[in-house]
Amino acid sequence: MAANARTAARKTAARTQSRRIVEPEPAPVEAQEIEADGHYITVELCGQDVQIVPPVAWRTSWQRMLNSGNIDGFAEQVFHPEDYDLYLELDPTIMEFMTMVEDVAARSGESLGKSAGPSPSSRRTQRR
Repeated sequence: MAANARTAARKTAARTQSRRIVEPEPAPVEAQEIEADGHYITVELCGQDVQIVPPVAWRTSWQRMLNSGNIDGFAEQVFHPEDYDLYLELDPTIMEFMTMVEDVAARSGESLGKSAGPSPSSRRTQRR
């Protein structure tokens, strides 16, 4: 009897999962629309005001560029087109750039810190 209950539960779970609506990731065109609509945050970089796309609108590919050290590629994606040229002229140090990125996150209310991951269980596992 328990096997029948498990089978019924699995079928119900399968039906529920198949009914979930998965929204597709926004297309690159939508990201460009966010930029075109003027959704920028103004921050300071090397004493100059620059406009940058808020972290909530960053594409995962842009974040990967930043994480892999492709700062120029990342900057090209997130800076306002007019400010990207200024970024190249300013030629900021890594520290100046990262301070600016942290300022963008703080102004937009986003956290860019790495997740600590799940904490270990406080219970000890007993060996037999």
